[in-house]
Amino acid sequence: MIQIEDLQLAVALSKSPSLSAAARMLNVTPSALSMRLRKLEAKLGLSLASRTARHLSLTPEGERFSQEAHALLMQLEALPETLLRDDRSLTGTLRVAAPFGYGRDRVAPMLANFAKLHPRLKVQLDLRESPWTDRQDADAVIHIGTIRDSSWVGRTLARNERWLCASPAYLQQHGIPQTPRDLLDHACICIRENDEDMTLWSFRHTKSDTPERSGTRQSLRIEPALLTNDGSTARYWAERDLGIVLRSEWDVSGSIARGTLVRVLAEWEFDHAPVMLLVPTRKGRTARVDALLRFFEDILHVD
Repeated sequence: MIQIEDLQLAVALSKSPSLSAAARMLNVTPSALSMRLRKLEAKLGLSLASRTARHLSLTPEGERFSQEAHALLMQLEALPETLLRDDRSLTGTLRVAAPFGYGRDRVAPMLANFAKLHPRLKVQLDLRESPWTDRQDADAVIHIGTIRDSSWVGRTLARNERWLCASPAYLQQHGIPQTPRDLLDHACICIRENDEDMTLWSFRHTKSDTPERSGTRQSLRIEPALLTNDGSTARYWAERDLGIVLRSEWDVSGSIARGTLVRVLAEWEFDHAPVMLLVPTRKGRTARVDALLRFFEDILHVD
């Protein structure tokens, strides 16, 4: 019979680069963990992991077992909640992963309000460069961009258009681009995130009144003058008169309101990057996650 310790072992192995690291996570010696792993493999009749002194990798069977183990442990942790009728009695830990910028500026204040509604619940916010890629230990993930994964459910929190912006001083010195092709003659600031092709900017005109301004989707390959993996840095560079940046609406709307940035080519629509709340399907979802989903839907009026 599979024990809870077996499930915990599988999850620890999936999160660790070596047996020693997994042993530290479970607070046991490497030799004890190795023996437990051999007994579990014998019990299942499967090889769960390939291991050396310095490296550990799960077999396909090990990957599947660790995923199922993680889901079962989450259900066990949430079991007391299912017996409670009042969301305000939620207990346990809710782990949310989000990108650095959006997580710090938008998600953190919303989670503060959520935590006040559920004082017995421990809320954990992990800010990461790639929260979706590193979602293994998260109950919910905030992701900017589209995702297709049948084991998770996505809810759009914000449409999040991408706007081209530059400082008034930059535009005064270098001129205002009239079409996207004019960007080839400007200093452009690019952001490397989510493994996207950051130098390929796709766009379409919001009106198709002339042949040269067709509403069909077009793309432009940009040669970046500055490149960073941090959106706040890219916005700062644009505010410092260093070039034109293509940035999420949520990040530059404040700068535009203050006058430190000006939107250009507003009649052109660039690819959107919707802000998504991603949660497991009902099979692997806890009452804590359901409460968070309802909370976001209520305050953001998500359909």
